[in-house]
Amino acid sequence: MAGGCMRQRLWRLALLALALLEGGLRRGAHGLASMRMSARERANLKQLRHNVVHRGDRGDQPLSGPPRVCVLGGGAFGLAMASVTGRKGIPTTVLMRNADDVAHFTEHGEHPRYLSGIPMPSAVSATTDAAAALEEATYIIHAVPVQHSRDFLQEIAHLVPSGAPVLSTSKGIETSSLKLMTDILGETLGSRSTAYLSGPSFAAEIAQGLATAVTIASEDPILAEEFAAIMSSNSFRAFTTSDVVGVEAGGAVKNVIALAAGMSEGLGLGTNAMAGLVTRGCWEMRRVALVLGAKPSTLMGLSGVGDTFGTCFGPLSRNRSLGVRLGKGETLEDILASMNGVAEGVPTAFALRELVKKADPSYRLDLKYPIIFGVSDILEGKLDIREGLQNLMMMPIRAEMFDAEFSPLVGTRSR
Repeated sequence: MAGGCMRQRLWRLALLALALLEGGLRRGAHGLASMRMSARERANLKQLRHNVVHRGDRGDQPLSGPPRVCVLGGGAFGLAMASVTGRKGIPTTVLMRNADDVAHFTEHGEHPRYLSGIPMPSAVSATTDAAAALEEATYIIHAVPVQHSRDFLQEIAHLVPSGAPVLSTSKGIETSSLKLMTDILGETLGSRSTAYLSGPSFAAEIAQGLATAVTIASEDPILAEEFAAIMSSNSFRAFTTSDVVGVEAGGAVKNVIALAAGMSEGLGLGTNAMAGLVTRGCWEMRRVALVLGAKPSTLMGLSGVGDTFGTCFGPLSRNRSLGVRLGKGETLEDILASMNGVAEGVPTAFALRELVKKADPSYRLDLKYPIIFGVSDILEGKLDIREGLQNLMMMPIRAEMFDAEFSPLVGTRSR
């Protein structure tokens, strides 16, 4: 019996190693050159092999064959994630909603609307059949917008393999419940291993193979390392952390800050104003994370200030672009109707304001979170954009880091 178990583990190990290296072989001479791994890369691969072989030891279903990825959601970021795993030769299936999009993808190797003109690797396929996409999946990447995730996951929950871990790339707060993706996944898919990806990562640049660095968070550090090894390549690098709440909080708040930064640009307020706005926004982000129980150091990394800088200053940011258009006088309704994609910052702004009211026990929250509260009021039409940004300049004069030692557990400064 023991010998049979060992043979099964060795078989899975061989299959995994073959699948991971196959991507390099498929790329010909360039691929062979990229297979000259550094000592660190060899150590990462060795660790991944160990993690996968011992998945059953930590409660997950052991792999029955080489890794296969199912990406839930055929939007821009779902396609970008598929390109990451597909370039490594890992069979990847993208679950889409529209049959015409699947037909176009199958014929042309690219999506007709999202990332149009960027061909996907040959290892990537698409389907609208959830059962077929999930049947043999050993890893699942969730890339459905937060506000639609609960309904989507409830529909397919019975099809998700019991042992397949889930990597969520969705950023934001569910408006109806004020919950993060870690809560939504647990309530819809039950008890299973999950991880969360965030960082400065525009979909188009990822799909084009441009250098990108992200953070993968999981309460299970072995799972975080496993996903990092699966995803990482010479153009996509994943770091790990155990601070799930910090990574999720950063991913949600940065979109609201980006709306404010875009408004500032749209009004033509200048670089000084935008730099000051984004800096103070990062301070509000840190405070939100502390209130929710995150580690402040997480917000200084890729999933915090890194993602914020990319979203606030990058030309590909939907949230920043929406803010710019608002600043130039367009209505929110017209902007949303014309967008090809989802700007999560809009629903997140409202949910974030209510979450802060619920989680932060201190008083005068409008003075502690002026950007978050101001953006929400502007989006609701309660406050003129120029007036709202001008209000930030009229904040009470005080020490810059007056709440640096704030303790979210007791609502007072810690000593």
